[in-house]
Amino acid sequence: MASASQAERSVLEEEFQWLLREEVHAVLKQLQDILKEASRRFAVPAGGLESHLKQENFILGSSMMDQVKGVLTLQGEALTQADINIKMAKSNQVFHFIFREDKQWKMQQIQDARNHVNQALQLLSSRDESYRFKTGAEVDKLMDAVMLQLSRARNRLTTPASMTLPEVASSSLMKMFSPPLPGDVLVNFYINLSKLCLTVYQLHLLQPNSNKNFKSAGSSVLHNPGAMFEVNALKFEVSHVHKVECVVPWLNDTLVFFTISLQLCQQLKDKVGVVCSTG
Repeated sequence: MASASQAERSVLEEEFQWLLREEVHAVLKQLQDILKEASRRFAVPAGGLESHLKQENFILGSSMMDQVKGVLTLQGEALTQADINIKMAKSNQVFHFIFREDKQWKMQQIQDARNHVNQALQLLSSRDESYRFKTGAEVDKLMDAVMLQLSRARNRLTTPASMTLPEVASSSLMKMFSPPLPGDVLVNFYINLSKLCLTVYQLHLLQPNSNKNFKSAGSSVLHNPGAMFEVNALKFEVSHVHKVECVVPWLNDTLVFFTISLQLCQQLKDKVGVVCSTG
């Protein structure tokens, strides 16, 4: 019996060494291939020469009776042009705004997601095929580190930042348009999953003698009509909110790549865990 269990242990040890030597590296190679493809989708060349990036135009669609229409031009992580028509609720007039020629808006969410993908790739390339893993814990630790970067990359695209209305009002985005945006209009761009979103807030200035019970709105991705805030000693209430969006297909691709990669990492962790516990 003792010799049988000894032989069993020997077989398990051999299996485990094969797993560390062959299968782990096969999965790491697969992960690298997928994440390189994801990195390519962000379309930022190694030299960082943005002039070589493809410009893509996206038409903003709206279900809100065309109060806001527009075309956005995305080049990698930079919004290089925004051509927007806004129908003002007060006057029913349509106003046209575009980015000034010297301005472009960095989509921080895309930049951050790309950086996390690149960090995951660096972690994987630090363990090339010549590297010998000695323990299951070592594989586990690497997978945890890669999964952390991939989760952060995914979260940056799926979780837009919450902002207060004074933060939106003081954003440098407000100063990028020609002609300048009127004082009773705020705009904000963000990524939500595979969509590039534009929110337009039309504001109503509250008079100093107003009887309205003033209460500053907190932080939110999307504020509702009736939200109040104060900026430069003036109090405003949001009268109308328009949200328009367009689908960016390559963002959808990257989210799929993140999901597949996270599953591969977890499967490898599970496999190593099973062999370790059996041993």
